[in-house]
Amino acid sequence: MKKAIKDIDSDTLKSFASQLKGRLVFPSDATYNDTRKVYNGMIDKHPGLFAMCETTEDVIAAVNFGRDNNILVAIRGGGHNGAGLGLCDEGFVIDLSGLKFVDVDTTNNTVKVGGGNIWNEVDAVTHEFGLAVPSGMVSSTGVGGLTLGGGVGYLSRKYGLTIDNLLEAEMVLADGSFVTVNAKEHTDLFWAIRGGGGNFGVVTSFKFQAHPVKMIKGGPTLWPIERVEEIMAWYDNFLQNGPEELSGFIATMIIPESPFPAELHNKQFCAIVWCYVGDPNTFEELFQPVLDLNPVFAHVGDMPYPALQSMFDGLFPSGMQWYWRADFFDTLTPDITEQHLKFGSNIPTPLSQMHLYPISGAASRVGAKDTPWAYRGAKYAGVIVGVDPDPKNADKITNWCKEYWEALHPYSSGGAYSNFMMNEGEDRIKASYKHNYERLLQIKKQYDANNLFRVNQNIKPS
Repeated sequence: MKKAIKDIDSDTLKSFASQLKGRLVFPSDATYNDTRKVYNGMIDKHPGLFAMCETTEDVIAAVNFGRDNNILVAIRGGGHNGAGLGLCDEGFVIDLSGLKFVDVDTTNNTVKVGGGNIWNEVDAVTHEFGLAVPSGMVSSTGVGGLTLGGGVGYLSRKYGLTIDNLLEAEMVLADGSFVTVNAKEHTDLFWAIRGGGGNFGVVTSFKFQAHPVKMIKGGPTLWPIERVEEIMAWYDNFLQNGPEELSGFIATMIIPESPFPAELHNKQFCAIVWCYVGDPNTFEELFQPVLDLNPVFAHVGDMPYPALQSMFDGLFPSGMQWYWRADFFDTLTPDITEQHLKFGSNIPTPLSQMHLYPISGAASRVGAKDTPWAYRGAKYAGVIVGVDPDPKNADKITNWCKEYWEALHPYSSGGAYSNFMMNEGEDRIKASYKHNYERLLQIKKQYDANNLFRVNQNIKPS
């Protein structure tokens, strides 16, 4: 039985506070309600204590405090997790938001990043050097959570997933020890954290391989939702047979009132948001088949890579109501596209939508056992999100999302990208790691046999 923070005596808490450079935040503090907020406004958890860590030594002290006092522990990086797995009721949150730095080494195009950074902070620095690290689709996402889950995004077809570009990490383990993991040191842990989530320790820094990306061709194209079956079938063939320098996700969505033209507002569309990192002189010819499909809106052109990464940040500020469901897909058959027409024609709120992210190209050439990401053979990581600013619409967006997912799931590959999952149970976690689950379990037993790090997509050691 885990203790609550309220059951820990004041002397123990004072002793812990004296070990920290950062501060503690209790429920009685004026900053508590702001501190406990995360990206998903549907999450309303009340931790008993936050440790706002500023150094690795703070993290070590916090891990030791949580373990020695038998408290439920959650680790929060960017706070972007849909299921709110950076928080826990009545327990203890180790907050990494004070561990921020971005150091670029141009001799080998690597970048070292703090465990509390978010991606727009990384993009801003690497862009100055004409570099980018493959990450996700929204730049307000935390580096830690996205990386530990896998990291699928605009650059995946050309440069692989985020985990495929992770060279090294520094971690605090459940016993309080501090280790460096890479291809030569603690190789089992290095394997496990490249997709196995936060099950194995607290990552205080990441070292990535960056790539020469500065200006790209990118932006959205739109077709009426009535054409979604046609466009999806065409997109599947066009993208999979196109150069890896071209990527882009396909979506069902409602066009918001800004920044699109008024005649598109509040109508339902099939959208593709493109990203091209190849020779700009070949783009016009490559892209002509897209224009030949007569999109009702096409705004694709030159832009800095961070502009594409942050394009939708303003539409999705922190604090919205969110509900997520996800699956991998090996193909886009007529049975699948029929469901996208049905549910894409009945989106419940203006910000709710469905995305399919391609994971072909470079991401598919990594072996299915080389990292915990088991679905290297799948073509797409799909996610359905119900989103709305009003808590009164929470049930509406949740029900639409679940019904959409239930209609598509029989045609899926069976598992999902862990960063897109809610609290869906142990069987769903096993399905998502598939043949890699047993190895993850053995590493979990070795490094965290008592399951200190359990507030996550948990691999249970017993």
